[in-house]
Amino acid sequence: MKFTPPLNKATLIKRYKRFLADVTLSDGTETTIHVANTGAMTGCATPGDTVWYSTSDNKKRKYPFSWELTETNAGHFICVNTIRANSVIEVAVNNGKIAELVGYDSLTREVKYGDENSKIDILLSGGLQPDAYVEVKSATLLEGGQGYFPDTVTLRGQKHLRELIAVVERGYRGVLVFAVLHSGIDSVKAAAHIDAKYAEIFEQAKTAGVEVLTYFAKISPEQIK
Repeated sequence: MKFTPPLNKATLIKRYKRFLADVTLSDGTETTIHVANTGAMTGCATPGDTVWYSTSDNKKRKYPFSWELTETNAGHFICVNTIRANSVIEVAVNNGKIAELVGYDSLTREVKYGDENSKIDILLSGGLQPDAYVEVKSATLLEGGQGYFPDTVTLRGQKHLRELIAVVERGYRGVLVFAVLHSGIDSVKAAAHIDAKYAEIFEQAKTAGVEVLTYFAKISPEQIK
């Protein structure tokens, strides 16, 4: 997935109100940009980090710049725009890069399902296998050399695990994909020290037959693949 138009870089001043951040542009101008991330962004938003941002041509947007990547002082690239995780996995599935998810005729995004009023990120249908309900989670928390998900308590994430368990019980495939969008992470664990309930349901989901996949992205200011 290439960034078109190309990203520009700035220096982070601070992130605040979850969806906003102040940055210094390359010409020295200070401005506010949008942050498409509801998490804590621990380790991804240190003042002084390099911010790579995209630019929207939508004249109705109050903040035309969107924070896409963080380049840390340690040289790690992190995709902080969580919307990108679904797009990257969709492209990977369509290109046959995820071996566990090949053999389907149709891919549909954001399909309503379940008893808790959810939307599945990707629904794969058609072919010889049962339909696959694929939930994508962006893993960007690195602590002590270990990657974790989530980076904050996530009631929504807990709900998604319950929905996937129910999918498996109905005879379909329930698949949880950790899209690792941090170049310094080489393995992922459920963050029991942050959200003990999520970790508990995560273990229940695996026991129930929910498939857990971890795929790592190569990240640069030009593309994610």
